[in-house]
Amino acid sequence: MTTTNSPPSVKELDEPRLEALIETMFIAAFADGEFSEEERKHFGESIESLTDRRISGKTLEALLQRMKTDLDAQGQPARLASVKERLATPGARKAALALTIQLVASDGIIRTSERELLFDLADALEIDRDAAADLVKQIAG
Repeated sequence: MTTTNSPPSVKELDEPRLEALIETMFIAAFADGEFSEEERKHFGESIESLTDRRISGKTLEALLQRMKTDLDAQGQPARLASVKERLATPGARKAALALTIQLVASDGIIRTSERELLFDLADALEIDRDAAADLVKQIAG
């Protein structure tokens, strides 16, 4: 069985699934209590690239604001449950985790709080922790 580090194309994802993918990355970006300039830059570039620039600029800012409001109001466990519901297939969930790991590792450091969140995310998405640890090792080095 071969695995690849590249996520599947998101061009065919419908809006709820695409937003769930973005929200997964967004939740992780705030795991350490700060959203560094490197993370913010990588986040924006990743979203624009993933969506072929369908989501960028003011649209992206509005989406992020809504996600922050939802996260503040409902809490992380509820938002992760929502993400899982919208990402119904194991492949979509694994892609979301892989993209999230890439984002978290973009500043060169995976902090303990970020690592814990990645494993919480894997649990919430029903991805085996060993498989999640392998993904972290592959992506973050």
